[in-house]
Amino acid sequence: MSYYFDHAATTPMHPEVIQTMVELMQGPGGNGSSIHAYGRAAKGQLSRARDLISAAVGCKPNELLFTSGGTESDNAALIGAARAQRQKGKRHIITSAAEHHAVLHTCKWLEEKEGFSLTVLPVDIHGRVHPEQVREAMRPETAVVSIMHGNNEVGTIQPIEEIGEVVRAGGAVFHVDAVQSLGYTDYRLSELPVDLMSFSAHKINGPQGVGALYIASGTPFEPTQHGGSQERKRRAGTENVAGIAGFAKAVDICVNERKNKKPFMDKLRMRWIELLRQDIPGGELFINGDESGSLPHIINISFIGVQTETMLMNLDMAGIAAASGSACTSGSLEKSHVLLAMGLPQERLDSAVRFSFGMGNTLEELESAAKIVTDIVTRIRSKG
Repeated sequence: MSYYFDHAATTPMHPEVIQTMVELMQGPGGNGSSIHAYGRAAKGQLSRARDLISAAVGCKPNELLFTSGGTESDNAALIGAARAQRQKGKRHIITSAAEHHAVLHTCKWLEEKEGFSLTVLPVDIHGRVHPEQVREAMRPETAVVSIMHGNNEVGTIQPIEEIGEVVRAGGAVFHVDAVQSLGYTDYRLSELPVDLMSFSAHKINGPQGVGALYIASGTPFEPTQHGGSQERKRRAGTENVAGIAGFAKAVDICVNERKNKKPFMDKLRMRWIELLRQDIPGGELFINGDESGSLPHIINISFIGVQTETMLMNLDMAGIAAASGSACTSGSLEKSHVLLAMGLPQERLDSAVRFSFGMGNTLEELESAAKIVTDIVTRIRSKG
């Protein structure tokens, strides 16, 4: 039997999403920029998808830009807003040490290649940024502040409303990476102090290679991709019609299932912790992040005395897919920059594993998988 507990990395596509995409792929095709009937049909699909997704997240359809995924959405938001703000003499960027690399590396690139100054805020032991930290870091020349909503490694939820108010009062643009929280949060973007927000389809049982960027009306923004006039001249390139339609279907399912999905994921996460704590001594198992203020589907656990790489290899051989949440370079794991930023002790850094749940996971499979995990931990520790 196999167990897929790595939904934070990517999710399996929902059968209805596949059906939606296949029907379009098997059709006559059509470029949304063409004026003939086939082009108009493709344009109609794009418009319907834009209307559905924008309604789901509470923004105007013309404020939603389709992209190739979360990384492009983050890059376009940061570079596009930073360059536009530079025209006003603003050359300072603020982010946190626990951001996804799509944000951190882009901010550092803007610092090194485009002459911006960069402030990287520390996070607390739970991985949280406090609004007061942002207030203290703000300057008159601050252009963009980028703080993620839900952390992809430990699940910690950031207080984006409070941070957004601070950023707005300081006259900067606020970007939020919401790749992990879409599907679990009922966004009303028109009511939030957020200017830019990044989304990705493959985290919500949609297709890989499709995402979106919310750009609030009036937000300073310069396109980073040039060519045609697609996406209101903000992102050139022929749109991925089937992928975007699949994204919209996944969002539609999320909206309809959120009421039940979120509490069930919370139940899975809490039951997983309970099961492991039953058989692994308390002092040898630590939850990294904030158990109460976290996304419902992500849990990061340190199994003291068991190296992360050894644990992942043994889990894989036992049919359990999990992750370290850290980068893999030349076949060896680097320490998680998120856990490092949280200031965790070395023994917790060396033994951290991320489990993330989603569509298809059940309480029953958690019961049997927990026995496998505890057996692996016991076996490795006995050898040590």
